[in-house]
Amino acid sequence: MFVNFRRIRKCQCVQLMTTCLVLSVLMVCWEQLDSSVVSHVKSYSYRYLVNRFTFINKSFTIARQEAQSFSNFRFLLDHPDKCSGQDVLLLLFVKTSPENTARRRAIRSTWGNETYIQRSLGVTVKVVFVLGVPHVEPQEPPWSKRSGVGLQEALNREDRLHGDLIQQDFMDSFHNLTLKLIMQFRWAHDRCAHARFLMTADDDIFVHMPNLVGYLQDEAAKGASDFWIGRVHRGAPPIRRRDSKYFVPFEMYQWSAYPDYTAGAGYVVSRDVAEKIRRATLTLNASIYIDDVFMGICANAMGVSPRDHVYFSGEGKAPYHPCIYERMMTSHGHVEDIHDLWRAATDPRVKQRTSGFFGRLYCTAVKVTLLCKPYYFNTYPCKAAFV
Repeated sequence: MFVNFRRIRKCQCVQLMTTCLVLSVLMVCWEQLDSSVVSHVKSYSYRYLVNRFTFINKSFTIARQEAQSFSNFRFLLDHPDKCSGQDVLLLLFVKTSPENTARRRAIRSTWGNETYIQRSLGVTVKVVFVLGVPHVEPQEPPWSKRSGVGLQEALNREDRLHGDLIQQDFMDSFHNLTLKLIMQFRWAHDRCAHARFLMTADDDIFVHMPNLVGYLQDEAAKGASDFWIGRVHRGAPPIRRRDSKYFVPFEMYQWSAYPDYTAGAGYVVSRDVAEKIRRATLTLNASIYIDDVFMGICANAMGVSPRDHVYFSGEGKAPYHPCIYERMMTSHGHVEDIHDLWRAATDPRVKQRTSGFFGRLYCTAVKVTLLCKPYYFNTYPCKAAFV
């Protein structure tokens, strides 16, 4: 028996090159692995083995007078009678920025059209846009449309025309989103406490209003309480990378995991939960500027847990297909396509094509193909194909 030493050396060379390649890839990706995989392992270990956030409530509790500093802002635009004398199924807050005029216009003419909802769906839904004051650009003259003064005048005109802007005099910015959250729940308490449900949504979200209304009507008939639904994040760790938009320093939040919360793109709570969250904001430190995380902290303090709904989107955009539209609740990341999506998703033929035994069978196969992909991230999960 003869041994081919050349072949052995060749195999060893290939193995060495393969090992070097794998190590190179690991070295390049290590930072990402450390910040995602490792941090999630730490997060789940903290969540389930160490404690269940028993110290968060104490650490975030502050004096009521100090907590008022996060809500003691003057209203520049307000509509105290928006809900007066009406049986409101849903009060919907859209978080928007002063300059996003086109987005607000698109929402008013599609899924946020209150007249359409009343006439076609037979319920009252109130849609308001919440915002702070525009940034002041020192280099811009006051009469410029891009200046803070020019934008504010445009907002005043827009509100006189539509009557749906709610504005307080804090600076409108990403780091003030928690102030918007507090404003929403306190405005709801003071102006529309009888609304059966409250929803908060981004201004680049699409809401399938017929599906959502039907779902909420069913929940209301069951006497919905402790109801909080959306795309749930469980065991999410704080991001400690300074280059991230969602960076949270240790001094602001020292634990390895956040309480459960729903993606801020869009979620719904019942009125009893809305009142509990409002009460929590009266004594909690709102300096953490990620609003959906602060929502989770408030809910944790009040003993409320979120419930996951497979057709509420996180950061992802849902696939364009009638089988998706048939059960869709929300989809994130829609600006230019919102009118086309509204027409397609609410077309009566969608229900016709997806109903019956063969329609459901066909749609299950389609949704498996569209949703059950390893790289399809943060929109509807694979299990949505079977719901």
